[in-house]
Amino acid sequence: MKISIKAKPKAREDSIEKIDENNFIVSVKELPIQGRANRAIIGILAEYFNITPSSIRIVSGHNSRHKIIEIE
Repeated sequence: MKISIKAKPKAREDSIEKIDENNFIVSVKELPIQGRANRAIIGILAEYFNITPSSIRIVSGHNSRHKIIEIE
């Protein structure tokens, strides 16, 4: 399954807002430095979907706020 997310790094708290079936807004406290925000996004998505972080992969948008995520 592929989903589209809009990342919001440097947020006050970690949260996920579901826009529709395949679109989410993910806010994380981490800074977008050295992949920290990406790792935090994967962690919060794993918790949200109740799966392991290794089942989640960023397909595109590693350096962008708009990302395509693949969930196995």
